[in-house]
Amino acid sequence: MSEISVGGLRQAFLDPESRVRLSSDPPPEGHAEIRRVAWEGGFLDGVAIHFNQNLNVLVGGRGAGKSTVIESLRYALALEPMGEQASKTHDGMVRNVLRAGTKISVFVRTHRPTAREYLIERTVPNPPVVRDESGSSTNLLPNDILPRVEIYGQHEISELARSPNSLTRLLDRFSEGRDALVRRKEALRLELESSRRALVDVRAELSQIGERLASLPALQETLGRYREAGLEDRLREQSLLVREERILDSIPERVSGVRESLDLLRQQLPIDADFLSPRSLEALPGRDILAGARPPLERLSVDLQGSAEAIAEALERCDEAMGSVGRRWQVRKGEVESQYQEILRQLQQSAVDGEEFIRLRKEVEDLQPLQRRQAILVNLEAARGNERRRLLAEWDEIQREDFSILDGAARDVSSRLKGRVKVEVTRAGDREILFRALKEEIGGRLAETVDRIDKLPDFSLSRFVTCCREGAETLKNEYAIPLAQAQSLSEASAEILMRLEELELSPSTVVRLNTAPAGTPTAWRALADLSTGQKATAVLLLLMLESDVPLIVDQPEDDLDNRFISDEVVRRVRLAKRRRQFVFSTHNANIPVLGDAELILGLTPSGEGDSGVATIAQEHVGAIDSVTVRELVEDILEGGKAAFETRRLKYGF
Repeated sequence: MSEISVGGLRQAFLDPESRVRLSSDPPPEGHAEIRRVAWEGGFLDGVAIHFNQNLNVLVGGRGAGKSTVIESLRYALALEPMGEQASKTHDGMVRNVLRAGTKISVFVRTHRPTAREYLIERTVPNPPVVRDESGSSTNLLPNDILPRVEIYGQHEISELARSPNSLTRLLDRFSEGRDALVRRKEALRLELESSRRALVDVRAELSQIGERLASLPALQETLGRYREAGLEDRLREQSLLVREERILDSIPERVSGVRESLDLLRQQLPIDADFLSPRSLEALPGRDILAGARPPLERLSVDLQGSAEAIAEALERCDEAMGSVGRRWQVRKGEVESQYQEILRQLQQSAVDGEEFIRLRKEVEDLQPLQRRQAILVNLEAARGNERRRLLAEWDEIQREDFSILDGAARDVSSRLKGRVKVEVTRAGDREILFRALKEEIGGRLAETVDRIDKLPDFSLSRFVTCCREGAETLKNEYAIPLAQAQSLSEASAEILMRLEELELSPSTVVRLNTAPAGTPTAWRALADLSTGQKATAVLLLLMLESDVPLIVDQPEDDLDNRFISDEVVRRVRLAKRRRQFVFSTHNANIPVLGDAELILGLTPSGEGDSGVATIAQEHVGAIDSVTVRELVEDILEGGKAAFETRRLKYGF
């Protein structure tokens, strides 16, 4: 009873299924609930709502603030609307009604894995802060404590009914174990991107080396003619000097890795051991054991500091010794250069270009290390290619697993709504992301290609990319597309094709509603062929399937007829409200009256423009056993008196 009175007691016994609990009844299942929401600033400044854990209904005239309450909850919980128009409405509500500086405080209670209470605070336009029972801020996000809570604004249900992607997302709430799969998928996607970049880098370097080495045969042939002329022996010292200089120049490269490692080591020192301090471990029962880990870390830090200093000193000694070697070699170089100049003068008298010989010798010496690097890169390319093939195989498998989970969820939903709604999913059915990629990455006229792919009942992205690599003829034969378009696809770069094979083609979801009257053969029709109201009917039936998270909907009656509200929505709410919290805003009296709402809240606006505010009078808070609440429902809701009469006839009072 909302009021302890004879009238309230009478009301309870008139509707015992909803209002009477026996001590022998099993306790209701614990479920997540929003306990309270409060505002500081904005249109709802000073308002606080204490929700019931079962059915809550917000009522009031247009502009009273019902939608503001719904969108405030969505904003505080950092939930993104699923529809494009719903997103625009939500953003406008936050910007113009809540307004910058408004603080929303939402108190929630969870029951899994254990019963806990949290406070979520969000001040426009800052991110939300989650506080624990002691008031301390945590690293949690709202989604961590209220996963899969569902909030839908005005007309959002009918909007998402028009979007296959949104329908697929609805199946998530029935997909057990998919969260871990999504995390694996994200990690694998990053690995694929990394493998693509690595392969592109290797192939780019191979291409550059190939271009440089292309001149090597001609250089070696010219150098051979000079040798035949006897210059090899006469300029032997200068020729060998080129090799010696190349060796000296390579020494810093060999040591650079050690210098980089030393820099990295110094960045890690000293090792942070504050997390093992007495204050950090104070609240832990095993603090005495854990404290024993601090001294070894501190000793390691000191030892590594000493090692870093020793390495730095060793590098300094090496640099000094190398400087000495370099100075001695410069003396030798000067002596050889002096002899070289004398030989050049002699060669000039015989019309032989000795400088050209030395220049060629130097070019060949510079190019020869590239041959070794080329061999290394060829092996590296093969290894990275093998690794990418492994990742792609795993990518295909994880998408198969994901589809299997969604397909199972679709079958489960169809079974639970047997005879009313049927859900089917098609693997890789949503190919829009591929079509956008083809347009952006390849461009040109690809209309026939897109049309052919879109009409295929089964489509393999990996097979499509393989055909692109094999050439235009394969594409033309496999997909019956014009040769010119096949040519454009086959000429795409290796990087573009790798990007394409990393795409995820989401499953497409088809929802069918049985539109046949009761007692007649079923007549299944897809959502695309239904009216707006029928689409919303099918989706709302999905949303109202059993769950333990709150369902919050702003004016669900907007796209539904009264018969569906009374026969389906109300009936399902009455059955589920002990196991799930509902929050509806409505202009339709059937929901609070026939649903026997545990809490009805009447909002009233006052003022105009930016100075306008909404209030909730205490006499307008309660259930329908409250006379003032009943009068409010009869006065402002559509079909108020009719709803009470329907209730009297339906439930016998």
